[in-house]
Amino acid sequence: MLKGVENHLSPRTAAFFDLDKTVIAKSSTLTFSKSFYQGGLINRRAVLRTAYSQFVFLAGGADHDQMERMRKYLSALCRGWNVDQVKEIVAETLHDLIDPIIYDEAATLIEEHHTAGRDVVIVSTSGAEVVEPIGELLGADRVVATRMVVGDDGCFTGEVEYYAYGPTKAEAVRELAASEGYDLSRCYAYSDSVTDIPMLEAVGHPHAVNPDRALRREALAREWPILDFHRPVRLKQRFPAFSVPPRPALVAAAAIGAAAATAGLVWYASRRRSTVA
Repeated sequence: MLKGVENHLSPRTAAFFDLDKTVIAKSSTLTFSKSFYQGGLINRRAVLRTAYSQFVFLAGGADHDQMERMRKYLSALCRGWNVDQVKEIVAETLHDLIDPIIYDEAATLIEEHHTAGRDVVIVSTSGAEVVEPIGELLGADRVVATRMVVGDDGCFTGEVEYYAYGPTKAEAVRELAASEGYDLSRCYAYSDSVTDIPMLEAVGHPHAVNPDRALRREALAREWPILDFHRPVRLKQRFPAFSVPPRPALVAAAAIGAAAATAGLVWYASRRRSTVA
């Protein structure tokens, strides 16, 4: 259980949450992939080229070098995507696609942290056009996510402005602590991935959530708590009158990141079914 309400005379504290497989049961970008494909952002040639890379990513076996190669390819792939179109697609499908896959355990933790007087911060490698609306849905106070450069024409240029991955997440946590006055020794962090160890190390209360094998080994060795989240539930089922007021987000424009890659498996699988039929 979480500790009680923070003394308002004490330094501020926060809880930092990774998003995919930590707060929601799937990849945030995978969830929107069909919508991006239907919206014409991803063509068939592109999704076929990314199918294998995304399979490795979803299987939890992608190492740092593979993630870097994927990032470079996807950055080039999303060049020319209209940012307003991406935002519109996400806004239209957010509640139908994301609400049903939020872990009940994660939603409860977010509530407990807010009740205890802590800020809740989502820290995700996915792009902010996806992460920010999910953060609002969850009632998060701030969001840290990948950003890409947006040109004068309102489209992604393909250049990465900020990549929220690995050690960069830990840097963002420390920067937020400095600007917001968080006492990191009393802060919490949650993630499923070994790549987030720097972020987990940055706080006094790290937690491994549905950890991959490498993170599980580290958590056991360091005696970090290991949490098992397995009950996705609609927020409206938890609270029939559920309504979350908009909260300020830390970052604005960003890349969709792995959305293009995840669409590969969706299209490839549908094609195989059509062929078999």
